[in-house]
Amino acid sequence: MKVDARDLRTNDTDDRGRIYLGTEYANKRVTVAVVEVESDRPDEDELAAAYREASESADRLEAEWDEASDEAWDSLDE
Repeated sequence: MKVDARDLRTNDTDDRGRIYLGTEYANKRVTVAVVEVESDRPDEDELAAAYREASESADRLEAEWDEASDEAWDSLDE
């Protein structure tokens, strides 16, 4: 029995990397070669950019908070 590689390409794996081939392959020995593995996780460059952006955002937020806090304390003195 021949298996068309396009049939396997369209299937996702479960959390253990298993592919369900269907009942037509039950009780048969099937050999599958992994040609390529794609990660659904961001790469190191994407993570570094996200951390930089979060850090810059936190710095802006801190500056805005300091300004708002100073204004609030100043208004209490009046």
